[in-house]
Amino acid sequence: MNYNLALLGLIEIVTAVTIGIFILALTFKILQFVGKKYYDIQQSNLAYSIYTASIMFSAGYMVSSVIQPLVSSFRLLDRQDDSYLLALKYLAQGGLFISIAYFAAILIGLISAFMYSRLTPIDEFKEIKENNVGIALVISSIIITLTLLTKSGVALLIESIIPYPQGPPL
Repeated sequence: MNYNLALLGLIEIVTAVTIGIFILALTFKILQFVGKKYYDIQQSNLAYSIYTASIMFSAGYMVSSVIQPLVSSFRLLDRQDDSYLLALKYLAQGGLFISIAYFAAILIGLISAFMYSRLTPIDEFKEIKENNVGIALVISSIIITLTLLTKSGVALLIESIIPYPQGPPL
């Protein structure tokens, strides 16, 4: 049994659950704060709940793009160090990769809302405040679609950070 790989597997499971809960809770709290402070949106607003759910999905889905680059990175790290140093490097690289993916998801949410507000003559957040579910569904679909389209690019960006060993020149 490869103990370093088993340790990495356990660390990956624990950190994925922990980071997942943290990211979703953070996203929810930020959106709840912004909704109350800037738009006076109440808790029982279905339209804002749909919008919030799409941002949370976007963040979770984008962060899931980190898994394959992390596995590649850990396999390279596995050949270099002992278990404890390996675990620390795993946490550092995982944090960097997750941060990149999370900020990409937030950026996509902002771009989606901005894009929709520029394409239409209506004030979408005013409509969401008034519980217009149709507007919330359109904005949410834009957010989800842009997330689906950009996930592989974010994963490639993260993959480019991995310090692969240099092969011989051809």
